[in-house]
Amino acid sequence: MADFGFAFLERAPFLAFAHRGGDEIWPENTMAAFQDAVDLGYRYLEIDVRATRDGVLLGFHDDNFHRMAGRPGQVEAIDYRDIHTVKVSGTEPLPLLEDILGAWPDICVNIEPKHDSAVDPLIAVIKKTGALDRVCIGSFTDRRLTRLRTLMGPKLCTSMGPREVVRLRLASFGLPVGRFEAACVQVPVTHKGVTIVDRRFIAAASARNLPVHVWTVNQALAMKKLIDLGVYGIMTDRLRVLKQVLISRGLWTGS
Repeated sequence: MADFGFAFLERAPFLAFAHRGGDEIWPENTMAAFQDAVDLGYRYLEIDVRATRDGVLLGFHDDNFHRMAGRPGQVEAIDYRDIHTVKVSGTEPLPLLEDILGAWPDICVNIEPKHDSAVDPLIAVIKKTGALDRVCIGSFTDRRLTRLRTLMGPKLCTSMGPREVVRLRLASFGLPVGRFEAACVQVPVTHKGVTIVDRRFIAAASARNLPVHVWTVNQALAMKKLIDLGVYGIMTDRLRVLKQVLISRGLWTGS
């Protein structure tokens, strides 16, 4: 198994991520969805987090409750006491990140803070649960990642922000780009019609000992092509599809 310098990245030869816990049976980002993933043998969960106005950290993707809970209101503008009874898709309670980390102490969790207000509560939860070695933080905002790295120190596993991804892409064409702060690369195959993940990109990452994880991949053929390219992880909503693909390739290490 490769040595990437972080326990999060080295617990399996191939990382199978349950993206938001999957949504095949249960609503995304709910305890029920994550339990389904764990029951299937997944050892890596992916979750989005947002903080309420009073700093309670929820496992929730959207900035409002309309799509997932059918009610008005911005997450960051409401106190937890005013939404703690909200049900996702009318059935499942809003999960707290602290509860997710506490429910499965042997599970690794890839976390994306969706707003600046989530940074301090996220640090507090990681410290409270002692989960530093089993979390990885990713963000679409370089500023947010820089703040997290500064406040948490070099033991925090983080993926690349947009600027580092661009620099790695330039490196794949032979341009000098300097060193990287991230421990891994987490990207889609394409972005706005531009291909990101190809052999050049994988080679540039591998030369710098940076594993590439790709999201969000739901088709078996696409999963197989990415494995053949040399990616180290895939995030999917279709947990059973990815599990069968990895079993067929001898890469499944879950239960």
